[in-house]
Amino acid sequence: MLNKILAADRFEMGLWVGRNAAESIRKAQEEFGHANLVVATGASQFEVLASLAEQPGIDWSQVTGFHLDEYVGVSPDHPASFCRYLRERFVDKVTPGAFHYLRGDEDAKETMQRVGELLRETRIDVSLVGIGENAHLAFNDPPADLTTQEPYLLVELDKRCRQQQVGEGWFPSMDEVPTHAISMSVQQILKSRKIFCSVPDAQKAEAVARTLSSFNDPMVPASALHTHPNATLIIDIASSTELDRDVRNSMESAS
Repeated sequence: MLNKILAADRFEMGLWVGRNAAESIRKAQEEFGHANLVVATGASQFEVLASLAEQPGIDWSQVTGFHLDEYVGVSPDHPASFCRYLRERFVDKVTPGAFHYLRGDEDAKETMQRVGELLRETRIDVSLVGIGENAHLAFNDPPADLTTQEPYLLVELDKRCRQQQVGEGWFPSMDEVPTHAISMSVQQILKSRKIFCSVPDAQKAEAVARTLSSFNDPMVPASALHTHPNATLIIDIASSTELDRDVRNSMESAS
């Protein structure tokens, strides 16, 4: 059953996820001596990563990070590069023992094979993810492949996904948004021991409602989270506006 948390706003959401993800990382380090983390990007993760970076009691030298997705053809210095985003907003702040980037300016198939082989051999303790306006999970746009066991996929981005990137200010126009990306597969995300899915803001309200009213539907990729035994969807008031009042009232508060 998907756990559901309602926060007042994106700031409270970030604090809640940061605290709870940190607790999971600390527990993994106590149990295994090391923790492995998948990190997402985008506007939904601003406060999440800022909060996690400030949490006490984590030996970051004993954390390995994996990159969720990246545009094909975008260099790590491009303003919209997820490599740059992760480096500036997270990796340089906490200095994990290792972080496996997906470089968009290198051969996509070689990158997927190299990092994918590492993922196959790695226990993932925590995954931080979000969902898109089209309810995608990572860059698995609908209709998504919910069954492949490949760690990473080369995907074509649909129009709504690309429009979202312009709307959030990552690219000045649709013409400049890449058409393809490397994306961690849905099944690979679901292999994580814990998943925290953060979805703030009003433009995600439709996607949240569809996610909660669907189950493992390729047209609603985020609905695959319902199949995970320890996944949590954290939304805020703004992204909850298309939910029935009874559904909102049944959610646990982040405060």
